Amino acid sequence: MSQPPSMTRSNLLSLKRQRNAVILAHNYQLPEIYDVADFIGDSLELSRQAALTTADTIVFCGVHFMAETAKILSPNKTVLLPDLAAGCSLADSINADQLRQWKAEHPGAVVVMYVNTTAEVKALTDYCCTSSNAVHVVQSIPPDREILFGPDMFLGAYVQRLTKRANMHIWPGECHVHAGFRAEHLQKLQQKHPNAEFILHPECGCVSQCLYMMDQKQIKTAKILSTSGMIKEVASSPADEFIIGTEVGIIERMKRDVPSKRYYPLKETAVCEYMKKITLP
Repeated sequence: MSQPPSMTRSNLLSLKRQRNAVILAHNYQLPEIYDVADFIGDSLELSRQAALTTADTIVFCGVHFMAETAKILSPNKTVLLPDLAAGCSLADSINADQLRQWKAEHPGAVVVMYVNTTAEVKALTDYCCTSSNAVHVVQSIPPDREILFGPDMFLGAYVQRLTKRANMHIWPGECHVHAGFRAEHLQKLQQKHPNAEFILHPECGCVSQCLYMMDQKQIKTAKILSTSGMIKEVASSPADEFIIGTEVGIIERMKRDVPSKRYYPLKETAVCEYMKKITLP
């Protein structure tokens, strides 16, 4: 049986207008998805767009929890996820029953969950944060209140380091892509590009080592940022070279926005297969 012909870009954009749809694309999406997107950004930016849009339909080019979040923020809109298999290993690291049990073990604790969670987990959460505002959210909680933070343990460790919260418990979850970054990757890229500025996502497994190396003057400059923060940093920094510690797809966005600078992936195989499930028809 023959396959239906592929939809051209002009056909897709025409259909989008007919359906009064908006296409939201995460920074980790493929370049061809960028080309048809109305907005490109990180979880927080896209959540805000979902809440503000006047479109009848939201086509979310990202992973499952992101589309769920868009529906929560725009309950009267139709939200479409192009591939339901676009999941998230981090969101899968904690479920509602596990969170209920954790809360039972720490009665009265304030629950702060990363946006990379299912709707069922969010429903049991006091505060939902992103990598952009996690530190500020934790700082807003009275210092005497116990905190349950999850599900990313590396983001949790980073937040705890900055806020100095001794009464903060961290769930042992991780993003399989970001957890793969190691100290040896830092050392290898530092030797290869000694003048480059390191930019790491707080979910990276090597954040603590990176901060230590910077304290020891082994790394010239390093910043821990959300993906939107990374985009702003490469545009505003006087540096010409950057070592990027996150999913490699974001480098395409950087090259488009600031083509005059050079970008090196901290780990070339740091690819999220779930994000890449979203393709053109």
